[in-house]
Amino acid sequence: MRKLVYYIGVSIDGYIAGPGGEYDFYPLADDMTTWMNARYPETVPAHVRAHLGLDAPNNRFDTILMGRGTYQPALDAGITSPYTHLRQYVVSTTIPEIADPTVDLVSGDPVELVRALKKEDGLDILLCGGGKLAGSLLPEIDEMIVKSYPVVAGAGVSAFSGAFGPTLFTPAASRSFSNGATVTWYDRA
Repeated sequence: MRKLVYYIGVSIDGYIAGPGGEYDFYPLADDMTTWMNARYPETVPAHVRAHLGLDAPNNRFDTILMGRGTYQPALDAGITSPYTHLRQYVVSTTIPEIADPTVDLVSGDPVELVRALKKEDGLDILLCGGGKLAGSLLPEIDEMIVKSYPVVAGAGVSAFSGAFGPTLFTPAASRSFSNGATVTWYDRA
């Protein structure tokens, strides 16, 4: 069965973005970017892949789920289909419609969508944000790939938003990079 994998970058204090959606405060490093892009090339948006000359097949994922906050920066840049190399779903109750036929708008229960997707054949399902969507899908998250950056944001978008519900995950592996960031893979306990 396919897995739902939450792939996310977080600050020390658990934020995935600043209060205005900022994410440019994470300290970047070439060794980390090169390694992550080689391992998970499909997590790089199509317009950035072209800029990087990244022409690699999907290694791990063939489907992506994102909330409005994750999709909106692409729309603001005039990009209606940010991950053309993946099957794309945007979960939102505030977007009235998406004109691009390669992006499906989901205004209903994302849990039911994920359960249906998991039953299909294919690669795993990438959950790339945001925190509200991750909170609602927590019961369905099978694995997390967490890029932890050595920075305190102070405020912003939490990695998970929603009801109190402690959920145990087990660290499976980790790797550190020159910028002080660590990537840790967690499996549902």
